[in-house]
Amino acid sequence: MITTKKQGTLEYLTAEEITVPHAFTTRFGGVSTGPQESLNLAFGNGDTMENVEANLRLLAKGLDFDPEALVLTRQTHSDIVRVVTKADHQGFCHREYPECDALCTDDPGTALLVFTADCTPILFYDPVTGAVGAAHAGWRGTAAGIAGKVVETMTAAFGTDPADLRCAIGPNVGICHFETDADVPEAMLAAFGDDAAPYISKTGEKYHLDLKAINAMVLRRAGVTHIEISGECTMCQSQRFWSHRVTQGIRGSQGAVIVCQEVRR
Repeated sequence: MITTKKQGTLEYLTAEEITVPHAFTTRFGGVSTGPQESLNLAFGNGDTMENVEANLRLLAKGLDFDPEALVLTRQTHSDIVRVVTKADHQGFCHREYPECDALCTDDPGTALLVFTADCTPILFYDPVTGAVGAAHAGWRGTAAGIAGKVVETMTAAFGTDPADLRCAIGPNVGICHFETDADVPEAMLAAFGDDAAPYISKTGEKYHLDLKAINAMVLRRAGVTHIEISGECTMCQSQRFWSHRVTQGIRGSQGAVIVCQEVRR
């Protein structure tokens, strides 16, 4: 079950089976103003670096992690997964980081953050090794199987057994509003064959896709059995979450963050 938590004005979502600090953030709880009001976590959409850094520090305080151990993504809708440690922290401007759309670590204290504003955020937690991961899956990343590639990377780097993983899929643009031309369903069917077909529907000349369900299917294919899925749609709740489609790109970004902690044995 994914539930909402509040700490003062800070509001975020958490997954029951992920027991380390983590969050799918909302728009609420920060200092930004205008189109980026208020907990904008990404630099470059018209907000100031000072506001973004203040918002990241507020999130770190709310989840009780060291903001200087936060590692960010420079997202390009790729399927690149980076293995990182807290030494990979390069400041709070995500544009200064190497290209990737997913991160994973087993370094205690390291916090990972991906950004979304309609795309699908996915968090990963291995309660046996303590390793964690975070992925940004747009439709291109979804078709490239980025969720499964995080599982493969964690298995190779940390010895993770996919059956141990606890994964959570956060708010994105739901099937109710993700309307596309034929290129998107064609990409999913080319990648996953008939397994993707139940999550694609057609109305007139347009298609609707359930990206949460497709990413869950990708995780199951990779051996993951514990998957929690948010019911929230960023377009249906555009006052609560930023939606790139609703704002036509004039917006802030929410994030999905997870913190690695040492396993107690």
